[in-house]
This record gives sequence, structure tokens and C-alpha cells, in this order.
Amino acid sequence: MFAKNKSIIGFLIMAVFLFTGCTQTKKQTGTENNPAPEAADSRLNIVTTTTMLADLTKVIGGEQVTVNGLMGPGIDPHLYQASAGDVGLMQNADVVVYNGLHLEGKMGEIFESLSTQGSQIICIEDGLPESSLLHPEDNPQVHDPHVWFDVKLWQDAAKALTKGLTEIDPVHAAHYRSNLEEYLIQLNELDTYIKQRAAEVPEGQRVLITAHDAFNYFGKAYGFQVRGLQGISTDSEAGTADVSSLAEYISQRQIKAIFVESSVPPKTIEALQAAVKAKGFNVAIGGELYSDSLGGENSGAETYILTCKANIDTIVDALK
Repeated sequence: MFAKNKSIIGFLIMAVFLFTGCTQTKKQTGTENNPAPEAADSRLNIVTTTTMLADLTKVIGGEQVTVNGLMGPGIDPHLYQASAGDVGLMQNADVVVYNGLHLEGKMGEIFESLSTQGSQIICIEDGLPESSLLHPEDNPQVHDPHVWFDVKLWQDAAKALTKGLTEIDPVHAAHYRSNLEEYLIQLNELDTYIKQRAAEVPEGQRVLITAHDAFNYFGKAYGFQVRGLQGISTDSEAGTADVSSLAEYISQRQIKAIFVESSVPPKTIEALQAAVKAKGFNVAIGGELYSDSLGGENSGAETYILTCKANIDTIVDALK
């Protein structure tokens, strides 16, 4: 799926390695029995792709890591194309962390190239149970990458990251595991909060309609029917027939609200709202949900936990 970008990506990678590869030295982390000499800054330099992974890595890594996230709030990872500067950051990092499951769809070849060059890579996909992963109905060969919307599955992601960090930096393994245990407790509390809030919406009204199919894990975990105008990737586009069909569904079910997403332009949902009105029913835009990124500074949704709470609050307040 990366063939059309192959020559451009290959050029970027080759250019960065030519200019930086010869001078780069990786941090030596040692082992529990043979620790490496302490440097002025012994923290692991970690580069992550999405805002969700940047937050998770800060939580698990704590004071033993510095984290550089490539994608900021509101950035769509499905469409993100790495610059030469991004490749340089990853090539010079001690560790690169990415989601996998084709979420970072235009960066796959870069990860492969970094791996062959000996970079330390943690792919969250590798630590998730296959039985928990969802497939889009029209393509059973592809996994839905939006795993963070099921808090229990995000706990598996946290465990996978912790495992990767302890293998790379065993000297600080106890630190990473302690942070994990504390975070798992917080995630259990978050899962309970989402379930309690979801229960406020009558079962027949638990229908979540958004711009793209990012919320299927959420729907399965918390009892919502989920419909999206686009597929699991925003690389696809909704056609007139898609809008008309979903508008008919909304008007027949008399669904109270539909939702825009922070990382997707609102025009498709606004078009859907207009199409519903043309069928004689008024549906509200219930608010903005954070789908493929966390909230920005001063949004009240700067962390994974705050983002999940903001989302469920917006959904429930609009639908109940």
C-alpha cells in the first residue's frame, strides 16, 4: 500500500541517514547486572507518532524518558506524511513508538527502514491480542486501528509499551512496571466512569454517528451502535449515496445528535445534517469528539484519560 510513495520516502530516509548516520551514537542502557555509565542525561530519547502514544509513553516512562511526539493535537494520523526532519528525529532517537495496524498508513516503509538500520522500535500492535481486534465489515483482511477507544484494550497497549521499555532499558524496569501498575488502576477507574455515564442513555438511543468509523471499539465496549460516513481511514471519502443513506437512517430512527471530530474537517457532518433536514427531520450537531488525537493545550482533554472523559460526557449529554 506504500508503493506510490516509495521513491519519495526512500529518498527522505537515504538523505537523513547520509547526513546523520555516521555521527549518531545510541545511548547505552546496560543491563540490571551491568549498568552503563551514567551520562549527563541518562533518560531515553523516545519519539512517538500519535498524541495518544506520546501521553502513554510519558506516563509509563516517567522521569526516565524524554518524549517527542511527531503529531500534534488535531492531526490526522491516517493522512500524515513524515518530513525529512521527522525521519531525522526518529533515526536519532533511542526508541521509536508507533501504533501499527496501518494507523500511520503513509509511514510504514519508514518504520521498516529504521528497523533494518538497527533502531529500537516498539510497535503497539505487536502486544495486542488478536482476538480483541476488530475488522471493518467490508474488509476482513484489515484491522481497525482505533484501539484506544476501548479502555481495557488500551491497558494492553500500556502493558506492551512497558514490556518494550523494560527490554530496552532493563536497569529501570522496576520504575516502568511501577508506573504501569499505578496507571492500570487509573484506567480501571476511567472504564467504570465511562460505563456509568453510558448507562444514562436509554439503550435505544445509544447510536453514535461521526465523520469516520473511529469509534467501533468504543461501541463494542460500552454498548453503542456506531455509524460513520467514511471508513476506518479518512483516506477514503464519503459519497453522495453514503450521505443520503445515513440521513435516511437518522431521520427514521429520529436520532437526536451527530458529532464532528477534532481531526476531521466538519464539512461532511454538516452536509449530513443538511441532508437529514431535507428529509423533514432536524438533527443537532452534538459537539466535537476527539477521535485520532488528544485535545490541545487548555482544552481540558490534554491527556488520554481527560480525552476519554470529555468524549463520553459530550456523547451522553447530547443523546440522553
